[in-house]
Amino acid sequence: MPAPIEVLSGDELRARGATDLRTALSPAIGVEIAPGGDAGPASSVPDFWGLKEFDAFLLLVDGVPWGGSFNPALTTLDLNDVERIEILRGPAPVTYGATSFVGAIHVVHKDSREGGRTLTLQGGNYASGGGLFSTPIPLGGNWSSRLTVDGERQGFSDDRTDYRRGHGLWRAGSKPVNDERTWFNVDINWLDQSPASPRPREPEDDEGGDAVKRLAADQFVAEIPIDANHNPAGAFLDDHRFTGMMGFDRHVGSSLWSTTASVSHSRQDIFRGFLETFDPDVSDEGEAHGVKEKIHLTDVYIDSHFSWKFPHSVTFLAGADYLHGTGNAQGADFDYEVPIDGSEAVVADKPSPLDVTIHDHRDFFGPYASVEWHPMERLRLDAGIRLNVTHESREDADPGEGTSTSDHRTDVRVGANVGATVTAWQRGQDVLNLYVNYRDTFKPAAIDFGIGESDAEGGDEGTILKPETSRSVQGGLKGRFWDRRMEWEASGFFMKFSNLVIPVDVGGLPGLSNAGEEQFKGFETGVSFFFPHDFIARANYSFHDARFTNFAEETPDGIVSFNGKRLEMSARNLVAVSLFRAPSRGFLGGVSMNYTGSRFLDRANAPDDLVDGFATVDLSAGYRTPRWELRVDARNVGDRRDPVSESELGPEQFYLMTSRRVSGSFSVHF
Repeated sequence: MPAPIEVLSGDELRARGATDLRTALSPAIGVEIAPGGDAGPASSVPDFWGLKEFDAFLLLVDGVPWGGSFNPALTTLDLNDVERIEILRGPAPVTYGATSFVGAIHVVHKDSREGGRTLTLQGGNYASGGGLFSTPIPLGGNWSSRLTVDGERQGFSDDRTDYRRGHGLWRAGSKPVNDERTWFNVDINWLDQSPASPRPREPEDDEGGDAVKRLAADQFVAEIPIDANHNPAGAFLDDHRFTGMMGFDRHVGSSLWSTTASVSHSRQDIFRGFLETFDPDVSDEGEAHGVKEKIHLTDVYIDSHFSWKFPHSVTFLAGADYLHGTGNAQGADFDYEVPIDGSEAVVADKPSPLDVTIHDHRDFFGPYASVEWHPMERLRLDAGIRLNVTHESREDADPGEGTSTSDHRTDVRVGANVGATVTAWQRGQDVLNLYVNYRDTFKPAAIDFGIGESDAEGGDEGTILKPETSRSVQGGLKGRFWDRRMEWEASGFFMKFSNLVIPVDVGGLPGLSNAGEEQFKGFETGVSFFFPHDFIARANYSFHDARFTNFAEETPDGIVSFNGKRLEMSARNLVAVSLFRAPSRGFLGGVSMNYTGSRFLDRANAPDDLVDGFATVDLSAGYRTPRWELRVDARNVGDRRDPVSESELGPEQFYLMTSRRVSGSFSVHF
């Protein structure tokens, strides 16, 4: 395809002991995964092309947008019993309705026909532990099914921070006959989290002015310990999610008719808070702001398309998809005082009633078509077009403040892509391809269901933000050499972006806003070696330059222009190097290193807002036979605690890299 796509096999993921997204994608080119974030310690914040926005990428699980019409459901992503992960870098403007601007992550679980049973038990520091059991379940006839059940508790060095997860996935399918098949999936995820706190960087006094900044060597407030937790006692971020999926492939005349459908319901329960104003020179306590909220999200996804193979090497596909989302939130906010060093879990009264409400309904519909044509043996042309028809309505109400707002928006816009691949050289299984593509992408803006925002003056609360759009060009080389023992690629990209959704401070409360225009450009390259004796070596380097080109923000000091400034938390340089051995019998293990370059903590790009780059190192070692495996994994062995993502809820606060982690596991296959 005329795009950079990387595939990481499930066997490689298991050889590296990858059970979270950061570890799984650590060898991927041009991708940085920050663990944790506002969604809790079980979540993460991906970065593609220098854009670390919570909904700029597309997350897919077994062909279904995971999170539907709202935001990627990263907290409920389970990486057990995975067959492969596909990573696309760049926009995906034609298929899946929930469009990506910078990349897509597609997690594909093992087929229902996969045989063998696996039992795994694991434990680690911070009272972590869990288990997994996966087994086929015979159904008779041409049908097969597979059940995976797992549970875990994951602790952290941060005070009062952990998560408990229970997960079950049942897959059933018929045996493919002449490319025809039917399949069903049921996924249940029960997640309870005790959240961490982001670390504040700038003290602020109660009158809203800056207090004396007294920073530690890492540029954060010296009086606040690195693992301090400012949440109220008993804080939680719970997400209980059910998803049902089905699909079929059928021959209709000369075409193959494929349909995928899913329905998902998520119940989220939130009780948390953030340190807001404090002055270490005046008091050991600061003012914190909390929220108690219940959010119910329902998503429905349907895709149906036909594909034809015509003479002269032409494949044509036409279809449509529909994505519906309904979100209902009710909650209330509250204030409390907390020691700024987080030494005490303060008991805060849970507000009642939860009378602040948000109701949001989204409908995304799009007919689309694409064509693949090989006019000659060494040339492939790809083109696709999609008509986006989106409608959203939103109602906010705060009876306590006597406010009520509503808004609706309908957009009709075309998205398209066109690309070409040329085979410049080929010998046996080895090949060198050159490719180029152009993509025009559209997506409605994100919504975060933030309670306590609607009474802020001068913000966009209660209104629907403008949709995000982009136009991009991308080109590069992809090659296989030495009888496919070496894979190499290099690519460059340039993207113009409009209406990027960014977090802003609205009257002292967190909010979202459109950010005018941005420009993204960069270069990415990587090489993989598949050596004898089951060794795999990977190395990659990426340069990203993400800047505002037409954006200004109103501040207490007047209008401030950010034109030419780099996006906050966007690293220009990424490096990843790894070497692993994954035999079917014998000693296994390896080492990997990921380097994240310097980044600005603020979009103003002041010199003291620039933090140095950092590197994390992971180690693995173990022994396996065809029947069992014993292993030990160590993550972030250097115990780096650098800032990796910005909070959109805590003012001037940042989540840090998780501390050193060591775990051991024992698996039996039978």
